[in-house]
Amino acid sequence: MATMRGNVWKFGDNVDTDQIIPAERLVSAYLTHLNDFIFEKVRPGVAAEIKKGDILVAGKNFGCGSSREHAPLSLMQAGFSCIVAESFARIFYRNSMNIGLLLIECRTDIEEGNMIEVCTESGKIKDLESGKEFVFPQYPPFITQLIECGGLVNMIKEGKL
Repeated sequence: MATMRGNVWKFGDNVDTDQIIPAERLVSAYLTHLNDFIFEKVRPGVAAEIKKGDILVAGKNFGCGSSREHAPLSLMQAGFSCIVAESFARIFYRNSMNIGLLLIECRTDIEEGNMIEVCTESGKIKDLESGKEFVFPQYPPFITQLIECGGLVNMIKEGKL
């Protein structure tokens, strides 16, 4: 895995999949621009401000609600390199892993707008603004390989499963 560096977008507890991507945006056969609509009901205009490599930091139970895969897909399309949260909803966590979206479970007190560095090899998050460091459990080898392959489908295509 790698070290990612990005600007933080901060969200609280219990961010559900309808907040991430509203259900009415999922009726198109063309789902390549879901990122244009992320968080539009709770933070209008934020989609246009997110840059490739930015990092979303949230509280408890991120991704609760519907089990649709569109929520993590829209976050990937928006450019988030990873999502850091104190905890994730079970189905969101599995859907994210299946498509290769890196999730880090870690409690932090990082502020929005701060630049952070996430190192999966050391299991550390460093807030480059405050100097604070946060430790998270490293993934087992299978999950590391799953993420490096870009998700379950890619892992199967590459013959690694």
